[in-house]
Amino acid sequence: MRRIGIIGGGRFGASLAQALAERGVEVLLLDRDRNVVDHLAGIVAKAMEGDATEEGTLDAAGFRDCDMAVVAVSSDMDSSVLATLALKEMKIPFVIAKAASDLHGKVLSRVGADRVVYPDKDMAARLARTLVAPSVLDYVEVAEGISVLEIQAPLQYVSKTLSDSKIRKNYGVTVLVLRRAPQPDGSQETIVSPNADDVIELGDTMVIFGTDEKLRRLEKELREEAV
Repeated sequence: MRRIGIIGGGRFGASLAQALAERGVEVLLLDRDRNVVDHLAGIVAKAMEGDATEEGTLDAAGFRDCDMAVVAVSSDMDSSVLATLALKEMKIPFVIAKAASDLHGKVLSRVGADRVVYPDKDMAARLARTLVAPSVLDYVEVAEGISVLEIQAPLQYVSKTLSDSKIRKNYGVTVLVLRRAPQPDGSQETIVSPNADDVIELGDTMVIFGTDEKLRRLEKELREEAV
C-alpha cells in the first residue's frame, strides 16, 4: 500500500486526503489546527497536530516512510518553503508543493519541490478548455507533458469503430475508456481499454490519453468543427 503524507488540512489538503483515502492509499496528515486534525482523524490513517517545519515533528508523524508528500499550505509562504525543504532533507522520494503565486512556485522549485501545483490556475485552464471546445468535458494532467482528455464523442466518429475513426493513426493518442450514454433504467456501460472493433455510439464519452501536443491538435480540430 502506498503511503502519502499531506501537510495542511485546508480545503485543498482535506479534499486530496479524502480522495486518496477512498482509493485505498494510506494517508498521513499533519496540521497545526487541532480542530482540523480531529475532523480528518476518521478519514485518514493518521492525523497529527504539529509544526511541519520541524523535522522531528515530521518524523513523529511518520513522514520519513512516505512514498510521496504533499505540502498543501500556501497562505504562509515561509512555512510552505521550510516544510518543503525539511521533506527533501528527509529524502522523501517525491514532494509536491502547492503555490499561491508564480514567485512562490519558483521558490518552492529552488528548494527542491519535485512538482509545484497552482490549484486555482490549473482549474482555470481546465475550465478554459471546456469553454472553447464544447465537446471537451475535462482535461487532467497526469505527468509533465502528458494528460487525459475527456470528450463527448464527436459526430464524425459516431457509428464508426475505433479503428475506422483513425484517432490513434491521425493523432497518436489512445482511447482508454468508452462510456456509453445512460440508459432509461439508470445503468451505464463503461468499456475500459476498448478494442479496435468497438463501435463509437451517439452520446458516448471518450477518455483519451496522450501527450499535450497531440491532444492540443485534437482539441483544435474539435474547436474548428464546433464553429
